[in-house]
Amino acid sequence: MGSFSLPHLLLLGVVVLILFGGKGKISEIMGDVAKGIKSFKKGLSDDEAAAKPAAADAPRTIEHQAPAAVDASRDANKVG
Repeated sequence: MGSFSLPHLLLLGVVVLILFGGKGKISEIMGDVAKGIKSFKKGLSDDEAAAKPAAADAPRTIEHQAPAAVDASRDANKVG
């Protein structure tokens, strides 16, 4: 129960080879992860930049019409 069998030893050997085998495997893997994160962030910022000009349009009402000008003379006759 406490000993390693052949599949356990093979799996351990594969993990050791991946982590420590060859020249700079860990740095290559981490470099690829960093590139993926940078491209993901760039993609998000590109989406936000594309969405900002559409949102910067003039404010509109629910009916998508410009708001009407307020008539100040109507308010002058109110008592209150």
